[in-house]
Amino acid sequence: MYKSTDTFEPQINKVGPTLSFDDNKLYDDHIPLSRIQRTLLSIGSSLMAIYDPYRHDMVATFGETSGHNALRKMYSKMLNNPEGLQILHDRPRISSETIDIDALGKLPTNTFGYAYYRFLVDNRVSPDTRKEVRFVDDVELAYVMQRYREVHDLVHTLLGMPTNMLGEVLVKWVEGIQHDLPMCWLGGLFGPIRLKTRKARDFYTKQGLQWALQCGHQANDLLSVYYEKRFNQDLNELRNELNIPTPPKF
Repeated sequence: MYKSTDTFEPQINKVGPTLSFDDNKLYDDHIPLSRIQRTLLSIGSSLMAIYDPYRHDMVATFGETSGHNALRKMYSKMLNNPEGLQILHDRPRISSETIDIDALGKLPTNTFGYAYYRFLVDNRVSPDTRKEVRFVDDVELAYVMQRYREVHDLVHTLLGMPTNMLGEVLVKWVEGIQHDLPMCWLGGLFGPIRLKTRKARDFYTKQGLQWALQCGHQANDLLSVYYEKRFNQDLNELRNELNIPTPPKF
């Protein structure tokens, strides 16, 4: 399912300084921006993300151009968490090449791995669709953003949230509280406007929002979970370990 590396004491470099526009690329997909370019791109992508939340390219761009301070906090939290520190050392990637999806479907039905398999199949999504980070001017922080992006569906699975607008909004509230990314706050604040049915709006105001706020404050850092090593674990036991309150039923 996932080939893990040997466990040993990792050595992690501190976050480096932000690059100027004239500096060379730090990684393959890196695109350095001037301050003016970053500001304009951040404003434009945020407006487009509000107008059309399904423009994932604009959501991703806004997350990268506006999230430097939040990413530093996320990085620091991972450094101070043994499991998060191991992730920063190993730098695992999530794709169909690193995870045997079919093998997950053969696990016992109570496991986290099987739940993730069902999430991918039922929602017709793939771990291969996450965009590469381009606009983060620090190698370590770029990986943190990439990791956040690639574990998104695993977080959905862990929280028992579907991929519809209601599920996305509730996950964004949890992520906003935990990670403080402006992109997540944007989704949590403006996403409810897109709830089309009265049933969805009632569920959001009476149950969903309260659960998401509790989960965001109460749960362990969800970015510091080595999900690939948790596939064989009972889903409910994993939720209890991470202090995740029982997800509400839609």
